[in-house]
Amino acid sequence: MLHDYTAVTARSVTDIVESAIAEADSAIDAMVAIAGPRTYANTMAPLDDAYVLIHDASGRGAFMARVHPDAEVRSAAVAMEERLAKWGSDLIMRDDLAAAIRAYAKTEEAQGLEGLEARNLEFWLRDLRRAGHDLDEADRIRMRELHQRLIELQVAFSSNLDEWDDGIEMTRDELAGLPDSYIEGLQPGATEGTFRVSMSYPDYIPFIEQAENRELRRRMQFKFWNRAADENMPLLAEAVAIREEIAALLGYDTWARYSMEIKMAEPEAVEDLYESIIPGLTERGRDELAALQEFGSEDLGGGSIEAWDWLYLHTQQRKQNYGIDQNEVAEYFPLEAVIDGMFDVTGNVFGLEYRKVADARAWHEDVDLFEIRNRGESEPIAYFYADLFPRDGKFGHAACFSITGGMRQGDGTYRPPVAAVVANFTKPGPGTPSLLKHDEALTLFHEFGHVLHFCLTEVDHPRFAGYDTEWDFVEAPSQIMEHWMWEPEVLQRFATHFETGETIPTDLVERLVAARDQNIALSTLRQAFLGKFDLAIHTGHGDVDVERATREAFALTLIPYHEGTHFAASFGHLMGGYDAGYYGYQWAKVYGDDMFSVFSDAGVLDPEVGERYRREVLARGYSRDAIEHLRAFLGREPSSDAYLTELGLSG
Repeated sequence: MLHDYTAVTARSVTDIVESAIAEADSAIDAMVAIAGPRTYANTMAPLDDAYVLIHDASGRGAFMARVHPDAEVRSAAVAMEERLAKWGSDLIMRDDLAAAIRAYAKTEEAQGLEGLEARNLEFWLRDLRRAGHDLDEADRIRMRELHQRLIELQVAFSSNLDEWDDGIEMTRDELAGLPDSYIEGLQPGATEGTFRVSMSYPDYIPFIEQAENRELRRRMQFKFWNRAADENMPLLAEAVAIREEIAALLGYDTWARYSMEIKMAEPEAVEDLYESIIPGLTERGRDELAALQEFGSEDLGGGSIEAWDWLYLHTQQRKQNYGIDQNEVAEYFPLEAVIDGMFDVTGNVFGLEYRKVADARAWHEDVDLFEIRNRGESEPIAYFYADLFPRDGKFGHAACFSITGGMRQGDGTYRPPVAAVVANFTKPGPGTPSLLKHDEALTLFHEFGHVLHFCLTEVDHPRFAGYDTEWDFVEAPSQIMEHWMWEPEVLQRFATHFETGETIPTDLVERLVAARDQNIALSTLRQAFLGKFDLAIHTGHGDVDVERATREAFALTLIPYHEGTHFAASFGHLMGGYDAGYYGYQWAKVYGDDMFSVFSDAGVLDPEVGERYRREVLARGYSRDAIEHLRAFLGREPSSDAYLTELGLSG
């Protein structure tokens, strides 16, 4: 079941994908050719089998585009990523497939389906309609062309970012403000005595937050916001135009309307969410910005706060107001201790145990493999890989990837799901472990929320297992994980000094928690900028001006836009499934905060609440709509009270 990734080659990636496609095509061709009566077993079941074949091939082949250290393998995997996406697009466009499914839908058996089989048929009929099968032949041909081109654009956009390599060489004096541990972890520059600060997150984020040299902060942000700009801006513009044309062909007024049809929200509801928070956040944000301006007056030299200043000043302000030095805090968050703490918390709350697999047979020596088991049981219920350090050509953000989906097999056993959490934390140095800033530890907890959502599934049907819920709910389980990273009783279970073993002091925890809401309005307004920008380019008509939309939405941050940059070129979410969906982070936060309030009321580590949450949310996958998960777990209708309270907007 577990794949041997040590044997992966460019050829094997290609062979895995092509073999899966050939087998899936054979099964589907046989299904559509059936001349006799149609049943679920001979019509829908082969589609389920094909789904599993293609998903497995993606996890064993195309996924290598994101993580494999060999550029040749990554290149082959990018090609196979595109191949699989186009195959899936072609599949739903097949006229003979549509005819077979629609013919089955008219049968007496189909009319009497219940449960997941009925849901599966309903979703396939919906997908066929959204693929254009009610259009005339000319429009169906055009739809196929548009979808194929959109896939090419999305794959190229992501690959350009993953392969992007840039940086600035600096002397040690120019790195003033950065700790020795950071400087020692940098690659040497081409000029003797210099250090190269790259665009990788472990290099860029600490620099933009702590470097005293304002001009170098400006130069670094200029490069970071221009990653792959020449290559990706035209790709994004074309993708936006294609999405608009697809929506128009299908009779939707915008791509956002088309995209949100299969999510929880509608465009009007999202606008209502933003309208309910932006005015209050803007008023509070202006006060925060004024205080930050006054605090940073010396560093700013009489000027105003620019985009490359605010994180630096925020960091310095937090240090002064709360005594929070993120480098000091990081000393209490060695990676191994954070992982152990994450396992301890989730193990107790959800009744789980974890075991590191001795021989991971992974794609890189830095990657670990873990078993997940129910407490007291010997057989694993799932596995996950942890690939946590940066490499050239590797996926540059943090994310959870599905490798193998959970499902009930023919012999009645349940196939354990396999996931991978991919991140870019600072690697251990000579005599120093990987030390995570609190934000990085929070990121790890967040991504592990996706891992648990995927791995604790108990849904029999492969299409509805794991975290494949509505896309604007999928972040909610990760919001719960983030909450635990702010709870003193949780942090003091595992946060220990990497040298002394001392538990993080209560005073430091209290100051860390107190500092959480510093500039919360400015931080949330930045999230609003991203969501509103995404909606702006996906609710327009005609020739959408991405650059103008960026600037207009960026005004929400209350900070001037960085002239000469092309932020959207590296906004990977727009081409990675979150198009007309980035609002989902705030939408899901409403639900995540509401669900965590149940933990807060009962005790943040209450195992009875944890068991109910696991049973009603994590285990359910997409076997029912997310709103039903929420009602079952909460025992009431969802509320935004906890969300608004955290933003300081309640009452």
